[in-house]
Amino acid sequence: MMHLVFLRFSEKMSEAGRFMEGHKQWLERGFDEGVFLVSGSIQPKQGGAILAHNVTLDDLHRRVNEDPFVAEGVVSAEIIEVAPSKADERLAFLLS
Repeated sequence: MMHLVFLRFSEKMSEAGRFMEGHKQWLERGFDEGVFLVSGSIQPKQGGAILAHNVTLDDLHRRVNEDPFVAEGVVSAEIIEVAPSKADERLAFLLS
């Protein structure tokens, strides 16, 4: 399974700067642990998105709730579970 995580800014968007360093560390940990494959901004300035794999849905929910942006209400999180059935050969590892 793979998962799409959407982190959409709330009315507390202006507080993002206070928690940015913790959010960046949280993202880095996700990459270091092999869970996050891609992250980036939802344009224009709507929040962020993450492609995650190699994690159960329950574990991903726990991980996402540890993001300072989520914990402090700067963003709301939506997780979509995807069962990939076809992939470019460079992404074939997502099919297992």
